[in-house]
Formats: sequence, C-alpha cells, structure tokens
Amino acid sequence: MQFSESLINWYSINKRSLPWRETKDPYSIWLSEIILQQTQVKQGLPYYEAFLSEFPTVFQLASADESKVLKLWQGLGYYSRARNLHAAAKYIVNELNGRFPSTYKELLTLKGVGDYTASAIASICFNESAAVVDGNVYRVLSRYYGIDIPINSSKGTKEFKTLAQELIDKKDPANFNQAIMEFGAVQCKPHSPDCTICPFKDSCEAFNKNLINQLPVKIKSAKAKKKYFNFLVFISGDGKTILEKREGKGIWQNLYQFPLMETEAEMDFDAFKRQIEAHEFAKDMPFELSLYNEKSVVHKLSHQHLYTKFWIVNVESLKTEGVSIEKVDQFAVPILIGNFIEAFSF
Repeated sequence: MQFSESLINWYSINKRSLPWRETKDPYSIWLSEIILQQTQVKQGLPYYEAFLSEFPTVFQLASADESKVLKLWQGLGYYSRARNLHAAAKYIVNELNGRFPSTYKELLTLKGVGDYTASAIASICFNESAAVVDGNVYRVLSRYYGIDIPINSSKGTKEFKTLAQELIDKKDPANFNQAIMEFGAVQCKPHSPDCTICPFKDSCEAFNKNLINQLPVKIKSAKAKKKYFNFLVFISGDGKTILEKREGKGIWQNLYQFPLMETEAEMDFDAFKRQIEAHEFAKDMPFELSLYNEKSVVHKLSHQHLYTKFWIVNVESLKTEGVSIEKVDQFAVPILIGNFIEAFSF
C-alpha cells in the first residue's frame, strides 16, 4: 500500500537514534514502552538507561524491593506504571519461568499491558502484524483521512484500531508501527506542524481542507478538582522528621510523604496553627511553626490540581520514632515532595 511504503521510507531517513531501536529484546522493549506511556522521549530516556543499568534482566527487576523500583521511578509520575512493571516482572519469572510472552494475546496477560503496549512488543520483537494506536497514531490518521470521530470515544477507539490494522505492512509490521509513531512525534506534531515538508501533504485531507488545528477531535474531560494539601515537615532537636507511607489505592500508593492535612481552602497562618495544635503529632507539646512557601505550589494531575504548602514544625522531640533527616532523600516520594526536599536541603 502506498501509504505504508511512503511512511516506512520516511522513517528510514528521518528516524531518531534511540537505544531501544537497537534491540529486539522483549524485556528492553517492554521497559521502554512502559516508561514512554504518557512520558516524552527526552524525559523517559534517562529513566530507561537507569532501569537497564540497575535491573539488566527481568529476573533482577523481579527480585528487587518495590521501594527501590519506586525510588528509581521517582519523577516520572503515574506510579501505577512502576508497580505494574514490578508485578509483571514477578509474574514472568515466577509463573512463566522467565520466558517473555511472545504473542499479542499472551502479552495482554501482563499487568499494566494494554492493546497499545502489547501491539508494540508483538510487532517489534516477534514480527506480529498487530497495529499500534497511541496519541501520535490517532493524530496522523485523523488528519490524513479527515476523520472527526472523537479519539477518546468507544466508536473512535474501535474505528482507528481497525484502520491502523488495515494499513499495517504485514511484511514489516515492526518498522510500520515505529514509523507511524515517529511520524506523529516529529512531523505531524500536535501544534503548528510544518506541512510544507510533509510527504503526504498532497493527499492529506486535513491539510487540503485547512483542518490541521481541528483534528483530531477529543471529548473534553471533566474539569479538574482543586484540593488543598498542607504537609507538616517536623524537625526535632535530635535531627529527625516524620515520613508516612501511603497505604491503600491511589496514585501515590506505597510512596512516602510528610504528615498531610487536607483543608477545604487555603488557610492563613493563625488559623492553620490552631489546626496543628490539635494534630496528633503536635498536640499538647510546644512547637515553632513557619511557612516554607507563601504561594502554593500547584501540582497538576489529570483529574485534580493540588494546591500545596509546606509547613515547618520545629519541636524538641517527636512523639513517634521518626526518620533521620540525613536519610530523607533515600525514600521514594512523589515528585512534589521530592522537589521540596531538594530545595529545602534540611
């Protein structure tokens, strides 16, 4: 098919040199695909290299403590990816005797692996004709064919997958999949793509009908909720602080944080001090309170925006065992807290 041939030809000339393109090892490809979910290449590359250095094989990843995996992941966000990565590694080692699944259907049994990731690994490592559909692919296909079906609708998901499967080069699925993703990443960009140098400009519906900025179509998600987080950074006379492990489900599951007080709105100094006086860690004990950041740090997540303040609470001693201040940077924490730790320098 002309589209596939032209795309692969473009890729052979314009592809970026990336380490995961130099291998067919399913472990390495799987690792890169998980890291690059919702993460740009320039941000994900150092993490890919760090993980391969620390865990060269799936056996070493499986045997690692989860806290070590989460610490290495720190800063990438969407920590469920790291937890799923670790769980899948254990499954491969313990249930599959270290043999990596080699088909699209088998790959879907791995925790954290969906249609896109299974298709990428199956095609790149095992030459299976399984078409990938990610944000880049949606954008390329919707523009080229002038498709205005919302990409985040059930109908859109089904139709774009069907179209991609029809277009994939059955003889060279690995290069086709990588080509269409690369084309979306470096040529058919989300904003202001340079269509004058595009090899498809003469046949692209969006270009010829001036619809580049209107495609792809996406149903708007619900407005993000505002939450107000107040972290209590205790500092005792003997150089200790308090870190708590987040239990239960949630984006920061099994990560550590300073004691958290969530309020309905931002509070002034005096009102918040009264709140702390009733807090279990500071009740009936003298303390000195100071606010580290007058202006809230806004941490934006997909479904909520966290307006965050860090309150420094100096006490003679802690009511709990505590953690040595010198060891705080060894714990896996959300990047929001990691940035504070780095800036505050205790």
